Amino acid sequence: MYNYIKGIVTRTENGYIVLENNKIGYQIYVGNPFSFPLNEEITVYTYNHIREDENTLYGFKTIEEKDLFLRLTSVKGLGPKMAMPMIAAGSVSGIIDAIERENILYLKKFPKIGDKVARQIILDLKGKLTSTVTTSDTTGYEELISVLESLGYKLPDIKKILPQIEAKEIEDQIKEALKLLLK
Repeated sequence: MYNYIKGIVTRTENGYIVLENNKIGYQIYVGNPFSFPLNEEITVYTYNHIREDENTLYGFKTIEEKDLFLRLTSVKGLGPKMAMPMIAAGSVSGIIDAIERENILYLKKFPKIGDKVARQIILDLKGKLTSTVTTSDTTGYEELISVLESLGYKLPDIKKILPQIEAKEIEDQIKEALKLLLK
């Protein structure tokens, strides 16, 4: 199993990139291949999907995208070829928020996701995606988030109030957060 591959993007095609590492070109299927810079060294987080008749390498720009992809592919009736366009077209936080809020219309906007699959995604993943967050939204607040989640607050509600927290010490951050959450 490959966790990530660091190399130079030598080619972009519709649906995949070729990432060269140690004179080996890996064909990696990605959501938006043209968002990867050509001829630059990058890190691509990977998932190797192996079936009886298939051995496919999927790639992601962030570990959060990869984690969400793996969670989505665990849903009954949702394979990698359906999950990849979701990652490509939506943001990690947007998809998680839609699942947590049971927003079926948002999920149905993705290709091949109908009412039945959208409901199955919500059924299987609601409340289980708190560890799959974008780090840019929560940088510096990991301890605060952990405390608030242990008190029973949901991650989407916590993320909404984070920009309003001004305190530097954890005790003061908790007090501010609780005041904001109770409003």
